[in-house]
Amino acid sequence: MEYTGSQYIGEYVDGRMEGEAEYLLPTETKYVGEMKDGMFHGQGTLYFPNGSRYDAIWEKGLAVKGTYTFSDGLQYDPEHWHYCDGYDRRFYTEICYGLKPAGISQVTNMDPPRKIPEGCYDCGDGFYDPVTRIIKDYRNRFLRNADDDEHEWIIKTCRKGWDEIVGHRPKL
Repeated sequence: MEYTGSQYIGEYVDGRMEGEAEYLLPTETKYVGEMKDGMFHGQGTLYFPNGSRYDAIWEKGLAVKGTYTFSDGLQYDPEHWHYCDGYDRRFYTEICYGLKPAGISQVTNMDPPRKIPEGCYDCGDGFYDPVTRIIKDYRNRFLRNADDDEHEWIIKTCRKGWDEIVGHRPKL
């Protein structure tokens, strides 16, 4: 644990983590549930720092069935997912509480939206700096380095921390 920065609260059997336990990762993600032979095994929940959670059945460290719930209470359903898709572009808060009056835009599910640092992107779990290719959480702590695929996805799809003129520009 001292090498990974993780913390384990629970029982050991033959020197291995086993039984009901709490496992805190250095990212402040917390697992609460059953362990077997040092792995998540049985019923367990991952609690993420942003308030979301993943309830699952685990086998030898792998989730075999689970449900992801966003911090605002929206549950992800891969078979009947109608949140912000091609047919209905409303945010979950707009579905729950209604649309804003004409002329007042809601650009994220969080209203008002987070302020994005200059030169960065909001990639959903933190801010991405395309120069360093580092993603830091919303409290400015390191999350991960973006690989080429994630970098391209963020640049194409995520909200920027600066304004750009789009569309027609009149000739001067």
